[in-house]
Amino acid sequence: MNHSSVRPTDVLEEILNQYGTMLFRYALMMLNDTSEAEDVVQDTLLIYWQKSPVFNDKDHEKAWLLTVTVNRCRDLLRKRMRRGETSLDNVAEVADIAAELSEDSGILEALIQLPEKYKKVLYLYYVEEYRIEDIAGIIGKTASAVKMRLKKGRELLGEKYRKEFM
Repeated sequence: MNHSSVRPTDVLEEILNQYGTMLFRYALMMLNDTSEAEDVVQDTLLIYWQKSPVFNDKDHEKAWLLTVTVNRCRDLLRKRMRRGETSLDNVAEVADIAAELSEDSGILEALIQLPEKYKKVLYLYYVEEYRIEDIAGIIGKTASAVKMRLKKGRELLGEKYRKEFM
């Protein structure tokens, strides 16, 4: 993105308008907490503004923003684990927001309850429509590992959905 003739706030507003909902949904799914998800999106935009990265194209920009969001979510999840906090305290609140963001909140609610390594790849593959190779780059795993997580994640998601929503 060429920022030379554009004010930084205009660039941030454009990025937020274009990617904000996607980044928020991902952070919400990972963290199960709306205020933390909002903080992650804000942190991602701040990092974008501070680093002023140059991208080859829109896909590169989107992948970079999502990678920063993934890393910020990981940081918060690690912090929670060190403090012994549970990550399912706000599932009802998250499910309500998920219903607003998704046509089938039952699927998204079941997805939210999966272990992180499965919900991450399922979300990126089915919701954000990333290719397996791109997901591997974003999460730092091999394409084979992503395929295995997709397979196991689909199985777990199907079991959880059938058990709780049918």
